[in-house]
Amino acid sequence: MVLSGGMDSTTLLYDVKNQGYEVFAISFLYGQKHSKELEFAKKTCSLLLVPHKIVDISFFAELAPSALTMPDWNVPEGYYTDSTMKQTVVPNRNMVLLSISAAYAISLGAKKLFYGAHAGDHPIYPDCRKEFVEAMKKALYLADYIGLELEAPYVDMKKEDILKRGLELGVDYSLTWSCYKGGQKACGRCGTCTERIEAFKKAGVKDPIEYEIEIDW
Repeated sequence: MVLSGGMDSTTLLYDVKNQGYEVFAISFLYGQKHSKELEFAKKTCSLLLVPHKIVDISFFAELAPSALTMPDWNVPEGYYTDSTMKQTVVPNRNMVLLSISAAYAISLGAKKLFYGAHAGDHPIYPDCRKEFVEAMKKALYLADYIGLELEAPYVDMKKEDILKRGLELGVDYSLTWSCYKGGQKACGRCGTCTERIEAFKKAGVKDPIEYEIEIDW
């Protein structure tokens, strides 16, 4: 499965493991400013005894510029519904990551490849839409004779629903990182921080990570 180190993919890792699958995790360094997410992915895999591979494709940042990868672009603040959030789109990122992950999965003899796209991503990120997932399912199934199956079980779920599922599974959310700015503490103002804070508030739970701003839980 593709593991970023964020809330959604970490929850999915617990979920898939809970279902009895033998899991292999793959993460990517693609030039993202928030590469510290990979440290958290590594910690979670160590905790769950899941083999973990980190692949360096830093060159991708130059080919697909975004506010998430370019040093001179500011990460926009606000809600995902804001038009400025489109600056955080890394062109075709998920197709690239899924393609490399599929190659790894096929080499392992895996039958399924999981990734954590969810409903909250749809308005901004085209490669998280259900139509994209369905198209990739067909492509990856045909990519090799083993018939690899792409699974995105959270594609219709909201962030707060994924969080509730994670709390049921006992996910350690202190070992997750969401903030796009990648600072010492989460900024609490970028789109992904805003979405994360709202999810915890709706679930009636305090987020265990530290923020730069004071939050009334």
